[in-house]
Amino acid sequence: MRLSNKRKAPLYNFINTALIMFLVMGILAFFAEEMRFQLLGMEAYLFIAVPAMMIIIFYLNGRQIFEYDSDGEALHFRNRNIVPFMSTPLSDEFPKYKFVKFETFTFLFFKRLYITINSKSGNTILKYEISYLSGKELNDLKFSLNKVIKNNKEKVNNE
Repeated sequence: MRLSNKRKAPLYNFINTALIMFLVMGILAFFAEEMRFQLLGMEAYLFIAVPAMMIIIFYLNGRQIFEYDSDGEALHFRNRNIVPFMSTPLSDEFPKYKFVKFETFTFLFFKRLYITINSKSGNTILKYEISYLSGKELNDLKFSLNKVIKNNKEKVNNE
């Protein structure tokens, strides 16, 4: 099964650009208020604080683009940001038989996927940011990963 939210990249680019423009307009409004009008007082800082908080939340949500491919004998996970210099992209590929378990963690609007794989040095945990997946995409991902775990258990029982 293949899963990707890459087609939403233009939307995320638009949101990113709009937030940056909102911040620039807030800074200009702040300086206009402080230098010229002087009507708001301390509330003028909200012109900068609100857009800055929105940008921080947007970036703290994690990498926007998530791709998953379980076709063939390997699992392939890719996680990248729409802004190339913000964080390094993650790309992991490993055989299906090394896949042990997965866990999703949700807190407010942050979602993380923790994958446990069997390696020579013990179990390794891989972390992916899946905050930008829709509910259907997340359910499809969980279904596919559960299917891989089930197939792995059947192969172990047959041997």
